[in-house]
Amino acid sequence: MQIIAIQVYQVDLPLHEGAYKWSGGKSVEVFDSTVVRVETDTGLVGYGEVCPLGPCYLPSFATGARAGIAEIAPHLIGCDPTQLEALNRTMDKALKGHPYAKSAIDVACWDILGKSADMPACTLLGGRYSDDFHLYRAISQDEPDAMAANVAGYREEGYRRFQLKVGGDPDTDVQRIFAVAELMRPGDVLIADANTGWLMHDAARVVRAVKDVDVYIEQPCASYEECLTIRRRTDHPFVLDENIDGLDMLLRGHADGAMDVVNLKISKLGGLTRARQARDLCAALGIAMTIEDTWGGDIVTAAIAHLAHSTPTELLFTATDFNSYVTKSIATGAPQRANGRLAASTAPGLGIEPRMDVLGEPHQVHR
Repeated sequence: MQIIAIQVYQVDLPLHEGAYKWSGGKSVEVFDSTVVRVETDTGLVGYGEVCPLGPCYLPSFATGARAGIAEIAPHLIGCDPTQLEALNRTMDKALKGHPYAKSAIDVACWDILGKSADMPACTLLGGRYSDDFHLYRAISQDEPDAMAANVAGYREEGYRRFQLKVGGDPDTDVQRIFAVAELMRPGDVLIADANTGWLMHDAARVVRAVKDVDVYIEQPCASYEECLTIRRRTDHPFVLDENIDGLDMLLRGHADGAMDVVNLKISKLGGLTRARQARDLCAALGIAMTIEDTWGGDIVTAAIAHLAHSTPTELLFTATDFNSYVTKSIATGAPQRANGRLAASTAPGLGIEPRMDVLGEPHQVHR
């Protein structure tokens, strides 16, 4: 089997809530997503998606994803899309770094691999655990009472895990945490995610102020060393995200006892191939995981679902369903949440079919 064409599409994804806000005053109103179509000489076609969280979250941005794909795609014509490790090595030779630019292509090739084997991607990624899995809901940064009201509303939709976007003024963040903590019921999970937004002295104040609250502290500061310092000053369970960008950081974090949970973002790691490696290393080390991505629509949500569903249940802390945050559907067959939970498709590959009327004409065609 050989790749004969790669097409690239751009699609805007507006949000139901109007805007998504997090630390440092950062916000996005419409997400710029990139969809990749990989065509083979056998007639099988695979789809992938990458959607950075704006240009100022991680070292990634939407137009950069499409520029990176333009560099990589010509080198992949004639390659076997089912040879995932070889394909990733070819991408790494064609473009140094920029893993997010490689992610959608890798995911599309997993879609092809599943279709060629007549198996859902989760079976090939390690097997399907349980019937479904927990989702978390990210609570956009707002005033404490407004965030508490959002949590109450999302609990009515079935969510039981809530990730508060903090990382602002430490006094206000303490109020945010207390306001939501009062609503927590047995079985609920509360996470305060600063998204690198606190300086160390701010983070120290917050964790001291909420020392008696049952809350996870996520990525309080920008650097790994700063986060490790705060980790050692609190007995709260600790989550690392932005600093975990490869196997080396996972091993370092494990050796230092830096975290109880890690967030594995598919595009940050370069696609399902690299994310699966990180997932399997975490599983071997006994580290709990959140399986997610930076953002996206139906295709990203399908990829998350397959990686999450093939993660051992006891080690899957939670996952997310980005297609429920946005107003536009870009594919049929994508998983849809039910009572705060999600399940991967049982159809071959990712189990999705893109809505070509929504995607429109391709921005790039490589043959």
